[in-house]
Amino acid sequence: MKNLFRYLAPHKKRIAGALTIKVIGTVMDLFIPWLLAIMIDDVIPTGNIRAVVFFGVLMIACSFCALLFNVLANRSASKVSSLCIRAIRHDLFEKISYLDASQIDEFSISSLESRLTTDTYNVQRMINVMQRMSIRAAILFIGGLIITSIQDPRLTLTLFCTLPFIAFFTVAITKKSIPLYDDQHKATDELTRVVRENTSGIRIIKALCRSEYEKKRFDEVNKEAIRREKKANMTVAATNPLISLFLNVGLSAVIVVGATLIEGGKSSVGNIIAFISYFTIISNAMIMVTRIFVSYSSGAAGMKRINAVLFSEPSLWVEEYTNEPRVKENAPHIEFSDVSFSYGDKQVLENISFSLQKGQTLGIIGTTGSGKSTLISLLMRVYDAGSGEIKIDGINVKDMPTEELRLRFGSVFQNDFLFKDSIKENVVFGRDISDGELERALSLAQAGFVNQYSEGADYMLDIKGANLSGGQKQRLTLARAMAGDPEILVLDDASSALDYKTDAALRRAIHENFKNTTTIIVSQRVSSIMHADHIIVLDGGKLVGAGTHEELLLSCEYYRETAKAQMGGVYLG
Repeated sequence: MKNLFRYLAPHKKRIAGALTIKVIGTVMDLFIPWLLAIMIDDVIPTGNIRAVVFFGVLMIACSFCALLFNVLANRSASKVSSLCIRAIRHDLFEKISYLDASQIDEFSISSLESRLTTDTYNVQRMINVMQRMSIRAAILFIGGLIITSIQDPRLTLTLFCTLPFIAFFTVAITKKSIPLYDDQHKATDELTRVVRENTSGIRIIKALCRSEYEKKRFDEVNKEAIRREKKANMTVAATNPLISLFLNVGLSAVIVVGATLIEGGKSSVGNIIAFISYFTIISNAMIMVTRIFVSYSSGAAGMKRINAVLFSEPSLWVEEYTNEPRVKENAPHIEFSDVSFSYGDKQVLENISFSLQKGQTLGIIGTTGSGKSTLISLLMRVYDAGSGEIKIDGINVKDMPTEELRLRFGSVFQNDFLFKDSIKENVVFGRDISDGELERALSLAQAGFVNQYSEGADYMLDIKGANLSGGQKQRLTLARAMAGDPEILVLDDASSALDYKTDAALRRAIHENFKNTTTIIVSQRVSSIMHADHIIVLDGGKLVGAGTHEELLLSCEYYRETAKAQMGGVYLG
């Protein structure tokens, strides 16, 4: 929770002002029963109407001041909680944006979404409740005890006997509820994951008539989330009844003792009425305390999960070599040396070695799951290789700042993403790219369909580019990669949705316009890579073939059979 105070610190003046106002308003509430007791015992018996009116107006004034000051303090509390949670969300989103792929895998997308939404909401509610109720509950409770002690210590002692029981149960239930809320948040993560999968794959689900199956799957995680939420809520729900029980026992004892004192002439009616009013105030203060603890339990669990992300250390370290040149002469532009990588216990790549000179094109082909996309991820240092070295211009990618490394690339991945924005913004993507460069990129990517819209590049896309065909979306992601005039162009299955004619035109445009750009093409089509300067064939994470198209036709059976199956009689051409 210490990290939370860092977000509260910039608002300490506002918080202090609000607490001061809250104190004044709460004290006004405490004056009202005291004034009522004076009116009943001392003013009314005199028959002085002016005095009665004066005390009545005074009580109304206290009530109005209490209302006004509490409203102002609550508004300030809402403002502070909103500003704090905005800062927390900003830092959390920024941290998530820079998390390494392995860290994202560890947290999971659904959990990160839940932390950014549900957990931050719980923290905001906790900040709000703590400001609105903590000081008020403390003043009402302590002030009520002080005033009642002055009025009648015997009645106060009767009430005070119940407080240790209330404190014990409140603390015990709170300590038990925090881990329960943590479990509830984990169940919410799982629920978010299932909903995310269903909304993303709704077309496949409908096409395969799996709606009923998915409904059952959702029902299972939903029931588990409800079970954990119910368990947490039922635990904290015991607080109010227990407090009410002990307070009512205390109140009954106060009434019995008070009646005895009145009968013996040792107390007055006004004094007892005021004491009962203060008892009600103290009861409300204790109920506020339970609400504070309930909110704290949920908020503390949420802040713990948020801090786990905010304080996560990067797993991709960069070592500084200030005495070495940033580019080594005569070194290959890209070089893999005995590179291996595993996802957990599963070996994905094993002893991969190859090199490319600047301006050359590399084609990568292989079976599904052979490690083609993983190889690209290692090159861009989305993950770190388990063993071996990956170098660009002779410098190990681990020795390059991540931003410097990735600015070298223009990339298109298998499941690339389009935002709900204009075509222009999706291609430019926040970079300093002129309209002329934008038009060139769209032309090279064979995205002439953009000119068919009356708005041109300002045409607005739906979420995930839902108002475009698969081939149109792929051409826009290609334009995005080309627009930055990258040093290394990575096309990971980037033409799978294109027809052969468009694919051929795209390859020709890349060959003619990116002569100094090193290009890496990952594809299932032999036709997309056959003209590459160097081709590697992967199977089961191993390099089973390397060379030109002609060389592989002679030396690699997998490549030869794939070419024959795809290209028929012209596969030798």
